[in-house]
Amino acid sequence: MDDANIVQLYFDRDKQAITETATKYGNYCASIAKNILGNHEDTEECVNDTYLNAWNAMPPHRPKILATFLGKIVRNLAFNRYKHNTAAKRGAGELPAVLDELGECVSDKEDVEEAYDYTELVADINAFLSTLPTKKRNVFVRRYWYADSVSEIAARYNMSGFAVSMMLNRLREKLRNYLTERGYEL
Repeated sequence: MDDANIVQLYFDRDKQAITETATKYGNYCASIAKNILGNHEDTEECVNDTYLNAWNAMPPHRPKILATFLGKIVRNLAFNRYKHNTAAKRGAGELPAVLDELGECVSDKEDVEEAYDYTELVADINAFLSTLPTKKRNVFVRRYWYADSVSEIAARYNMSGFAVSMMLNRLREKLRNYLTERGYEL
């Protein structure tokens, strides 16, 4: 079933919308949540909560790209679950490594947060990503948005793990330089 029909099912309040969403996007949502959480039970719960949040958001919201809409919901839910788990000294997954790597480029220091509006930072990162060749941009997004492991990215793009690590290292350095040139204190 195409996305427009699935969205219409939500607007019609037809429970088949959840079944169709699970069929088409269940693995996609589970992959995002699992990469962040590393735990099957929490992943399953986040995916189910994603369907509930989608049900509650439509209507009135009519997403233009259903996959992105669902991906954002499940990612936010997984991050919230991760925060909960780590506060309780539990949890695993790829997220700690991803956050450590990006921490070199985008600091969480209060002075950075106070000095620059969050939306400006997002716009600058998006502008940086738009300058990259497609493969490099995809590798960066797979790592830092989807929290894919280096080995998963290597397999996806037929690269060695070392090549992926080096590419990510260079991209983080380029991002750091790009943001520094725009006045960010890192």
